[in-house]
Amino acid sequence: MAQRHPRFHPFRATPGRTLPIAVAALCVVALAPSASAAARHDRYTPGSEGVGDAYFPLEGNGGYDARNYSLDLTYDPQYDQLDGVVTMTARATQDLSSFDLDLSGMDVRRVKVDKHKADYKRRGQELVITPRKGLRKGATFTTVITYGGVPQTIVGSPIVFGSPYGFLHTPDGAFVGDEPNGASTWFPVNDHPSDKATYDFTITVPKGLTVVANGLPDGRRDESATFSRRAAATAASTFKWRERYPMASYLATIDIGKWDVKQGKSPGGINNYTAVDPVLLADQPDAVNFFFDTTSEATDLWSKLFGKYAFETTGAIGDDARYNGEPLGFSLETQSKPVYSAVRNTSTIAHELAHQWFGDAVSPQRWKDVWLNESFATFAQWYWSEKHGGATVHDQARTTYNSRPFPDPAGRPFWSVVTADPQRDTMFNQRVYSGGGMALEFLREKIGDDRFFTLLSTWYAQHKYGNGNTEQFTALAQKVSGQDLTQFFKDWLYSPIKPDLPQG
Repeated sequence: MAQRHPRFHPFRATPGRTLPIAVAALCVVALAPSASAAARHDRYTPGSEGVGDAYFPLEGNGGYDARNYSLDLTYDPQYDQLDGVVTMTARATQDLSSFDLDLSGMDVRRVKVDKHKADYKRRGQELVITPRKGLRKGATFTTVITYGGVPQTIVGSPIVFGSPYGFLHTPDGAFVGDEPNGASTWFPVNDHPSDKATYDFTITVPKGLTVVANGLPDGRRDESATFSRRAAATAASTFKWRERYPMASYLATIDIGKWDVKQGKSPGGINNYTAVDPVLLADQPDAVNFFFDTTSEATDLWSKLFGKYAFETTGAIGDDARYNGEPLGFSLETQSKPVYSAVRNTSTIAHELAHQWFGDAVSPQRWKDVWLNESFATFAQWYWSEKHGGATVHDQARTTYNSRPFPDPAGRPFWSVVTADPQRDTMFNQRVYSGGGMALEFLREKIGDDRFFTLLSTWYAQHKYGNGNTEQFTALAQKVSGQDLTQFFKDWLYSPIKPDLPQG
């Protein structure tokens, strides 16, 4: 993973004066705290610098629960410069003497906690903040970070097969896809899906550009604005967006550029906000309607199959996204509007929208649980294909099974990757996608359609707006099915070998 080395901000020492020894000794005695005061002070301890995720030990932070992020940002594509003020409202979950936020690169200029200047220092990706006084467990507090810089795209990571991700600088703006750990490259955040929060965005850009973000638009104004690397104020537009349902940080996005926008409702009555880069229309003039219509159809289908849609809007963001001139080859779920780096086929759109249920509304408790995102979206993609005249899910699962030899060919791991614990650098391996998709189809055949779809809708209902893990899902499957599924899950979720194909 390529990261900039952050600038370190040492604490400023307060100059002291030399006192006569006797006077100094007297002051030490007079100012010594009582035993009870010392005990009260000792109970305040630093929050941990990670949440204990084995794949990303430093992602997320302990000691508090983020409730809301307000991002007030200015972005100047001419210089790739992002400046901003991020306000985090959080609740302390312990008596805190200090706490961390995740921030890779960027330059921090000032930090305040509850309106008072706070000390801070940088340690790798950790922004360590020491408030003026300790924060009591249960107290709600606000942290305001003023910062700026050029967000650095993550490149060369084996996690996503070397593909660039995070904050991607485009010819007319930016295209943001954060999964799994890109959010902290452009704003300070508790960067782990286990700590969801609501988001408010206020983004200022040069006039002529538009900003699309999570949730619903919440206003726009045109005015002059100051961009930090320009000599004078210039014409600008400010866009407000709000995501008022809890969101994991890896699902946050701000996409800046020129867009053809279509707003409306799906046949099922769900808001749809679709934005497409006009460049894409040269090769596919109907791209806006294609994205809008496919998004509406898929969102309505999943609402009937999995449960009522969880958010205020569905949608799509289709960009002509490139890195060093080369087209990016990915699509990615972001909450309420997946991002697509080009025009994609309908089954890809269906896959990304299934993530609104599995990944977004219900997010993984730990990154090892990522199959709860990708396997479920793969099963949904197969189901979509069957409903549109393609092979049945039954046949697609068996075709996948038969196409994968065992042992794995050199350099092509599949069966050796454990679906429910795939390891960090192979967490997006095909075993997690189609391997887990097979597991779900074979589970469906084992317990029957009624119980299987009851399982999925119950899982969604129980964990919506929160998180879930593998152990919780397998326990629920046993309860809903009334069967002992221990060996089944051992074979299909925890085994690094090729299980026998179920009969049928």
